Amino acid sequence: MVTTEKKACSSFYVKFVKRGFDFIISLIALPFFAILYLVVGLAIKIEDGGPIFYKAERIGKNGSLLKMYKFRSMKVNAPNLLNPDGSSFNSATDSRVTKVGKIIRETSIDEIPQILNILKGEMSIIGPRASGYEALENYKEDEMDKMNVVPGITGYTQAYFRNGLSVRDKRLKDAWYAQNVSFSLDVKIFFKSISTVLKHENIYTNEAEEILPIADEKETVEK
Repeated sequence: MVTTEKKACSSFYVKFVKRGFDFIISLIALPFFAILYLVVGLAIKIEDGGPIFYKAERIGKNGSLLKMYKFRSMKVNAPNLLNPDGSSFNSATDSRVTKVGKIIRETSIDEIPQILNILKGEMSIIGPRASGYEALENYKEDEMDKMNVVPGITGYTQAYFRNGLSVRDKRLKDAWYAQNVSFSLDVKIFFKSISTVLKHENIYTNEAEEILPIADEKETVEK
């Protein structure tokens, strides 16, 4: 059970300290992002000539609609494919993913443009991984606390489990994070995230090309 004092400390940390760190670190990272934009953007353009970015529709804080920036890793007009449990289809043999896309996904470089969302206050460096917006109506009551904080580029489930958990377990663990967010926890998640990315742990959800097309929606892209 979370005490009133603990809630107050957590609220102060999230509103002021955490937000301050997010803003400063994102500003420092902007030159790095600019270099990546030139290198990755050129590679994407050379491969298929399509847009460099796309905006993924995700669930933001308090269930709001978040347009999350990413480097485009899929072919233009790739269909939206979901697994039976509602999670995104994610496989090493996914034919929708471009050659450049496979590299930037496995290294998590495709997530770097989200520093733009952080500067706007829509996301944090550390926070629950944002679910697809279409999944909002499927959330159970004990999973809703996940939305009490802004989503993160990386987070508790992303760092420690990546794609090694069911959708239900991910939501519950993200809800636990939102209830227990603290500076020490965020530091642990930050360094664990680096380790997970370097080790390429649990990158893919699907091992075989068994897909279930749920929607014909296309990636929302912008130049």
